[in-house]
Amino acid sequence: MILDIVRLSLFPALMAFAAASDLLTMTISNRVSLALVVGFLVVALASGMGLSDILLHAGAGAAVLTVAFACFAMGWVGGGDAKVAAAAALWFGFADLMNYLVYASLFGGALTLLLLQFRQWPLPYALAGQTWLLRLHAKESGIPYGIALALGALAIYPETEWVRAIDLAHFAVR
Repeated sequence: MILDIVRLSLFPALMAFAAASDLLTMTISNRVSLALVVGFLVVALASGMGLSDILLHAGAGAAVLTVAFACFAMGWVGGGDAKVAAAAALWFGFADLMNYLVYASLFGGALTLLLLQFRQWPLPYALAGQTWLLRLHAKESGIPYGIALALGALAIYPETEWVRAIDLAHFAVR
């Protein structure tokens, strides 16, 4: 039952934290990515995942890390975004990777369009003292893509092997 609670809460909580951190500070701490990697290893081993499956998941994470760091080198994404995307890919493996990338891209496009429009409007005086909002509103600021990465991850996580493996009978009210 504890493993089921961890499966239900750890990954979603860390992704939500990454999104909130990116929204409020335009940064994602390396600790979040590290926690996702360590959390994956703990849950995978506790779930009885075999070494070959763990290595396949690691391959998905490494593939995303390679592409994401190329995007980082070109200035297209932030370093925290690249690391979180790779850590999320580790959880999804190749089985759910394409769905994750498509959802994250769609949410990222929508987020970018919304922020570009938001930055065209003046901030109301009552909100002008909020430093996180000023940072988000600044036209020279980037896009907090961690939000899109988290939304994409949370959209498909319920359909993954992690959630399908949960024994819902543990949570039934008797």
